Amino acid sequence: MFKHKHPYQPFIQKETTKLIVGTLPPPRFSTGQLLEKDVDFCYGSYYNSLWLFIDEIYQLGLRYDNSEDAINERKQFLIQHKIGVCDIVESAEREKIDASDLGMTNIKLRDVIGYLKKYPTIDTLLFTGGNSKNGPEYFFRKHLKSYNLKLELRINEVPRIHEFKLEGRTIKTVSLTSGSGAANISISRMPLYKQLKAKNPKFNTFDFRVLQYREFF
Repeated sequence: MFKHKHPYQPFIQKETTKLIVGTLPPPRFSTGQLLEKDVDFCYGSYYNSLWLFIDEIYQLGLRYDNSEDAINERKQFLIQHKIGVCDIVESAEREKIDASDLGMTNIKLRDVIGYLKKYPTIDTLLFTGGNSKNGPEYFFRKHLKSYNLKLELRINEVPRIHEFKLEGRTIKTVSLTSGSGAANISISRMPLYKQLKAKNPKFNTFDFRVLQYREFF
């Protein structure tokens, strides 16, 4: 049994307004066996693609390697744009050493609500996935129940948007389409994707995510 512990503490500043919420990075980030293009930081997997989307949106020209410069580029972007990262899973166990959310058992969640109370400027949570089992929204819903809170639906189209109240604040949640390759099938079935693909045959699932993420990043 592999004990998969999150390798990074939440990255939040006193002026953070948006918080990216995922689950766990691939196990190699916990064991230190990074690939050549991995960055030793939140969402540092080159194959996760989140930073590729952000890079495309802002034309940052980011580095993709194991250097400190690559880490600092990402930190500077997050600070400048008042974005933080607080994945919801602190640790889990795995029978098979892979990055599948469904493969996680004995899951321990982080106290995301506690962080929201500590940083009152945060008004938006950006989930890197929807409400499928063991996804970030799925876990956050469970987490809210422990505080007797719940999400209220506001927009029932992908990306789905919810809100909840916390100590007089209204906090919005946005369930973005996952950057994983497994989500490509669901994207290909979306009417909007089909429409855009029909207009431009070169339009692909990467372009679709960039289009979606641009609005919220």
